Amino acid sequence: QVQLVESGGGLVQAGGSLRLSCAVSGFTLDDYAVGWFRQAPGKEREGVSCISSRDGTTYYADSVKGRFTISRDNAKNMVYLQMDSLKPEDTAVYYCAATYYSTNYLVATDFGSWGQGTQVTVSS
Repeated sequence: QVQLVESGGGLVQAGGSLRLSCAVSGFTLDDYAVGWFRQAPGKEREGVSCISSRDGTTYYADSVKGRFTISRDNAKNMVYLQMDSLKPEDTAVYYCAATYYSTNYLVATDFGSWGQGTQVTVSS
């Protein structure tokens, strides 16, 4: 049974940092790509970052490039999203999700398994 559980969200001031964690089970990170997505109130879910399965290639949305870093620990079945220089517009519920195959690793519809989400709030 595929499961993803996010943690690490919270309230932070603009310019601060948070690290989100995604604990995965039921599959291996060697076989599945894991991505981070976010959804703000009244907005569509958008892709933030993804790390591919075999070679660990990373992908980032333009809005977070240079500020966010995705990484993984295959031995611990964990994927992380380090978020630095946070802005109020980063406020959203953040989800991690897994896919065996994708043609675009920042498109939510390519991901079939999702966590429950964790709230990130950045105050100005």
